[in-house]
Amino acid sequence: MSSKLLSRRTLLVTGATGAAGLLLPATAKAQTVEPTRSMRGGSNNYRPGAPVVERIGGGGFMMAGTVRRAGDGAPLAGQRIQIWAHTTEGHERDLHSHGATLTDDNGVFRMDMPQIVPAFGQAHGHLAYDSEAFETVFLRPVMSRSSDTSLEAHFVLQPA
Repeated sequence: MSSKLLSRRTLLVTGATGAAGLLLPATAKAQTVEPTRSMRGGSNNYRPGAPVVERIGGGGFMMAGTVRRAGDGAPLAGQRIQIWAHTTEGHERDLHSHGATLTDDNGVFRMDMPQIVPAFGQAHGHLAYDSEAFETVFLRPVMSRSSDTSLEAHFVLQPA
């Protein structure tokens, strides 16, 4: 029986396989990222097809978040996220209170919009992923304080 010495070059060429070409066991268990479920009340005053805009109204409040794929958690670029809320410039049912943005290469989205104000006792925003590649998800995150000037929401999407 001959023994092989593993050099750096041999390891790089053969990868993480043993001498018989079998994969070696992984040292860490793979994590599965569960999809986001729609929130109750998230679809209130939803308007399909809101246009992609640079900002909603005069700005001053930042809505931000991430979009990832269920399972492996990979960031999803170019995904359309619609945002709307009751703000200092209008009610969440008003057409001018709606807009959409696209995620960047890291799955991050941002939208400058007017300050969100309480509606029905709570300051909250509405967000939707509503394109065709993944299942539709509606979110309704509530702000900790109505004086907050930003709010985050994160999506993990399941393929449609």
